[in-house]
Amino acid sequence: MKKFLQRYTPLQIIMHLGAWFPLARILVDLLADNLTANPIQAIEQRTGRAAVTLLLLSLACTPLNSLFGWKEPLKRRRALGLYTFMYAAIHVIIFADLDYGLAWSLILQTVFQKPYILVGMTAFLLLIPLAVTSFDIWKIRLKKNWKRLHQVIYFIAPLVILHYAWSKKGDIFSLQGDILRPLVYGIVLLLLMILRIPAVKRPLASFWTRLRVPFKEPRPRPQAPLD
Repeated sequence: MKKFLQRYTPLQIIMHLGAWFPLARILVDLLADNLTANPIQAIEQRTGRAAVTLLLLSLACTPLNSLFGWKEPLKRRRALGLYTFMYAAIHVIIFADLDYGLAWSLILQTVFQKPYILVGMTAFLLLIPLAVTSFDIWKIRLKKNWKRLHQVIYFIAPLVILHYAWSKKGDIFSLQGDILRPLVYGIVLLLLMILRIPAVKRPLASFWTRLRVPFKEPRPRPQAPLD
C-alpha cells in the first residue's frame, strides 16, 4: 500500500476512480435491471453526461494551474481527455449499434434530420484526432502544430454543450423545460473560457498570489557569523 501511495497521488487516484464510476454504475444497474423502461436510452444519456463532465474537468486543469499555481492538474489533463473520448465513443457506439442496429442509411438519415445529432457527431469526429495525437510521440512529430491542433477543443466544447442542450426536452434560450443540467454545463464552460482571457487571468492570479503571501512560512534569516 505504501508503494502504491508513493506511485499515485491522491488526485490521480480520485480522478481514475471518478472516471470509471459512471461505467461501473451502469454495469451494476444493468445487472440489477435498474435502467428504467428504456435501458438503451438510459445508457446513452449517462455516457453522454459522463463525457461532458470529464471534458469540462479537463478544461479546468489549465485555469487551476494558471490561477492557483497548482501544477498537478496539468499532468492529469491528458487522462481526463482520453476518458472523455472513451465515454463519447461508447455513447456513439450505443447510438449506432444498439439504437439503430448499424443501419447506416437510417443513421445518416437521422443525423441530417435531427440537427442536435449532427452537432454531436461533428464534435465526436473532431475529438478523434485529438485522442489519437494526445501522446508524447505526436508532440514531437507535430511540434508547433500539435498545440494548434489541440486548440480545436475550444470549438468542440461549445458543440458538445449545444448537442446536450438541444437533445433535452426543453428550450434553453427561453429557460423552459428540462434545461437545468445543460444550463449549468454551459455556465461552467463559459466561466472556464473567461478565465483563459489574459485580461481576466492575470489580475486573478496576482490577487491569489498576494492572498497567499501572509500564510507562507517566513524564511529563516541567516545567522551572523560568530566572531
